Amino acid sequence: MNVHRLAASAVVRAPAKLNLFFEVLAKRNDGFHEIETLMVSVSLYDTLVATADPGGQVSLDCRWAAHGRQDVRGRLPPEHENLATRAVELLRRRSGVEYGVKLELIKRIPAAAGLGGGSSDAAAALLAANAVWKLGWGREALANVAVELGSDVPFFLGGGVAVCRGRGERIEPVAGLGSLHFVVVRPPEGLSTAKVYANCRVAPEPRPLAPLVEALRAGDMRRIGRLIHNRLQPAAESLSPWIGRLQWEFARLDCLAAQMSGSGTSYFGICRHARHARRVARCLQARGVGQVFAVSSNN
Repeated sequence: MNVHRLAASAVVRAPAKLNLFFEVLAKRNDGFHEIETLMVSVSLYDTLVATADPGGQVSLDCRWAAHGRQDVRGRLPPEHENLATRAVELLRRRSGVEYGVKLELIKRIPAAAGLGGGSSDAAAALLAANAVWKLGWGREALANVAVELGSDVPFFLGGGVAVCRGRGERIEPVAGLGSLHFVVVRPPEGLSTAKVYANCRVAPEPRPLAPLVEALRAGDMRRIGRLIHNRLQPAAESLSPWIGRLQWEFARLDCLAAQMSGSGTSYFGICRHARHARRVARCLQARGVGQVFAVSSNN
């Protein structure tokens, strides 16, 4: 995630993510779950513009981009609940600055979808406020703030491809991979992450992640397709009929593999190349399954 300076403002493109692997290892004493996941940021972005406010006010103008259907993408939280606002308020308290900031957030990443849009916006807000307030904080210092906002927020400070462990805050980047191409569908119904976790059962023998990482490094697309995994998918399927519907829809197509991202409800297919992804996206759009995106990884 890069920050672009424009006079007194900073502009950040906040990417969505997909989980190519998601294993739930245990329930923690703090109420969270111990997980092991492989996340990849993709070319579907929200846009955040931040401008310093010498008057000390923090304000947010958040809206959907002009295209698409809002009812598919989900409800926008009120300003005081938005993770971008919470991020800059927390950074201001931790840094002791007296400046405020005006945030303009253009949303394209669907909500309640397992795509990490809110977490990505929070990371973008931390980076943007750090720039316009001229704090000079490095990524490690910002990550200490990010983890207080949500388990996925530290990942988005860097993006790319990474193995994330613990609650998701222990990050190990996976470098040197080629581009991956996907089709992503967000159906008309979202899911609560808390409800999905509440219905998830920890496996007695967790699936290993290492073989998938090895396949990615080798560029073995068919092996990658056999090794992707999401432990949360059965729980989500019990809560929403859309998970089974999308599983069936993708099975009729020639993707290398397909599964749910995060806690859902978004579903994605792995494609051979960008042209293949665009063709599959057109097929799914014609079937009326929700909002459809052809995207690629950001390495």
